[in-house]
Amino acid sequence: METKLARIAEIAKEKPKEQFTSLYHLLNKEMLLECHAELDANKATGIDQVSKEEYERNLEENINSLVERLKKKGYKPQPVRRTYIPKDEKSMRPLGILAYEDKIVQQGLNKLLQAIYGRSCLVLIIV
Repeated sequence: METKLARIAEIAKEKPKEQFTSLYHLLNKEMLLECHAELDANKATGIDQVSKEEYERNLEENINSLVERLKKKGYKPQPVRRTYIPKDEKSMRPLGILAYEDKIVQQGLNKLLQAIYGRSCLVLIIV
């Protein structure tokens, strides 16, 4: 997978005006398994109440299902759980907590965007 992303990064650097029209196929099983492995197990569970450990119990089946939904364009992110954390003594900062599967997809999209734009990208899925 890194080779494909490296090639995309190379093309994006050589041809800044290049338009990438077909990157969806890169969100495949290999990439999504890699994204799952990179996610921190100590993060809060989302609206689905699924942790990394729980998702791993049927990892192959879960990732295969996710890939299939992505291919059929049937994947739909779940609502984000809104939490507020203290910003300073007087104010609170909103924090959106994603469902675990949505974190995996966002990590994959972030990798694709980083390859194209060459820097950290924040991926927001708006429902």
